[in-house]
Amino acid sequence: MPHLPADRPLGVALIGYAFMGRAHSQAWRTVGAAFDVPDIARRVIVGRDEEAVATAAHRLDWEEHATDWREVISRDDIDIVDICTPGFLHAEIAIAALEAGKHVLCEKPLANDTAEAQAMVEAAEKATARGQVAALGFTYRRVPALALARQFVADGKLGTIRQAKAAYLQDWLVDEEAGMSWRLRRETAGSGALGDIASHAIDQIQFLTGQRTTAVRGRLATMVPQRPGEDGLEDVTVDDAAWATLELDGGAIGSVEVSRMATGAKNRLTVELFGTSGALRFDLENPNELWYLDATVPVTEQGFTRVLVTEPEHPYLEAWWPQGHVLGWENAFTNQARDLLLAIRDEDAAYAPDFADGLALQRVLDAVIASDAADGAGVTL
Repeated sequence: MPHLPADRPLGVALIGYAFMGRAHSQAWRTVGAAFDVPDIARRVIVGRDEEAVATAAHRLDWEEHATDWREVISRDDIDIVDICTPGFLHAEIAIAALEAGKHVLCEKPLANDTAEAQAMVEAAEKATARGQVAALGFTYRRVPALALARQFVADGKLGTIRQAKAAYLQDWLVDEEAGMSWRLRRETAGSGALGDIASHAIDQIQFLTGQRTTAVRGRLATMVPQRPGEDGLEDVTVDDAAWATLELDGGAIGSVEVSRMATGAKNRLTVELFGTSGALRFDLENPNELWYLDATVPVTEQGFTRVLVTEPEHPYLEAWWPQGHVLGWENAFTNQARDLLLAIRDEDAAYAPDFADGLALQRVLDAVIASDAADGAGVTL
């Protein structure tokens, strides 16, 4: 049954107020203006630093702030718990929120390891049986051009997919004097570029092809082993870059390359698909464009065509601007909030990816780690 309060808006609590918290706050501010969705109230934003979270509440337009997430998830006026914390906190918060009867949106990757992810899935299965939604935030699925790419594949425009390639390259760690952060410690981040951005690349390969990974070969590299911390140099205990080859259950081969040390690449997620009757390519640094090649026309007429994904008939675009008025990175988060609210309201509007998808992807990440430990040997899932 739909799980909406009868006499008030859905109350949202956001756990975390930094980079992802800002992006999610923007989404919760704009979703009701863009889409026909249930009313929401931005009740409370939660963080450990009283002064910082109070400032964030004011700047990001939340009704109030708090430092104790446990007290917040017990409140009767909170219906949705949005988790934007470092990965080592995901499992504890998500499981507690689900057990408290809340809908949950959790940022990716689902957890820091498979055991945590499994526990989250078990809690989610019980919650969904009660009508709750347990949603995983692989937001790039909500980029209209990538959603359109999925439609192209599902409609058979590419024929049988033979190869899929995804690279996610950033350069924010190129400077060897860049300081330590939670993202560079295994105990808080789980892994480095692998969990942070390879999770997106692998999810896109699986999402776009509709295929799951069955075997992996992978390598990891830490290019700067120590970085400045508060008390001097600290060991970097995660990877700076990762590579993987994926065998998919539909017969395709996937290739993944990610790095946070790629000079000149700011946020470059590129995806390429090659099929028996067509091909696609996408670059997140040009997010409104999808390039499509139709291999069924005579070879003399073949060539990649630029599709400007801003038409009202394109995914999510019915709610946004006139043709040619492009969207930005943050709009995908609004589209994600829209899909979550529809899944809460409508019995037939299931949300994907869910926690089970997150567990499946965590197993792929763990297989990459295991393959690297075995000098690149193949690991079967």
